[in-house]
This record gives sequence, C-alpha cells and structure tokens, in this order.
Amino acid sequence: MADTIRSTISQSPEPSDPLVRGRFTDGRTEFAVRASSADAPDSFQVYVPGTRADIVLIVSGINSGVMHATWGEGWRGYASEWKVWLEDTAFRYFYRFARPSPHPKGGNDFREGASTRRPGGVRFCDG
Repeated sequence: MADTIRSTISQSPEPSDPLVRGRFTDGRTEFAVRASSADAPDSFQVYVPGTRADIVLIVSGINSGVMHATWGEGWRGYASEWKVWLEDTAFRYFYRFARPSPHPKGGNDFREGASTRRPGGVRFCDG
C-alpha cells in the first residue's frame, strides 16, 4: 500500500444525498461524511458508502461547542491514533476542506495496540 492517503474528493454533494460533504479513504476503506441537516447541522456521521447502516463515527454537539464522539460498534477497537486521524479528516470534509491529512501509518492495520504514537492534532471530542 502507498504511504500516503488516497482520496476521492467530492467538491459538491452527491446528487442522491445533498447532505454528503465528501468521501475519503485510509487506503483500505472508503468513508463518507454526512451532515445532519442542510442548515446549521449540529452533528455529522461518517459511514461506509453502500452500507449506510455501518456507522463509523457520529460527532454531535457542534453548535453548542460541547462535542461528543460516538464510535460505531465495529470501529471502537481501532487504535486511538487511527481514530484521531479519522476525526480530523472527517472534520475537514464536514467543513468542506478538500485536502485530507496524510495518514500516519499509510494503510497498515490500525487495531488497538498497533501503535502508541499519537499524531499531532488540535481537535477534542469528549467521547
């Protein structure tokens, strides 16, 4: 796998769902970011396209400033480094930034215990 993240950047919402802000990948799985509403969304979801029921992450409390991250059942066991990267990248797409950050591990397995090094970041979610 490549050492850098591959990205499919959606500059405009998908025709089938105007709330989708964009898609990105970690080199293994593609993710989509979807706002909760068109006007002043208070949350967003990250899910695997094609299986919208496979919720990876929900970030709520955006308007109040008291953000909370809730991880989907199959995604809770991933390393904290990977989760921080996914949150940061999802925020960029939620706010329509088109360039995701490079993934710190470049497509390796990111399950808990894979790495203890935390990449630089500024975002905080109480979750």
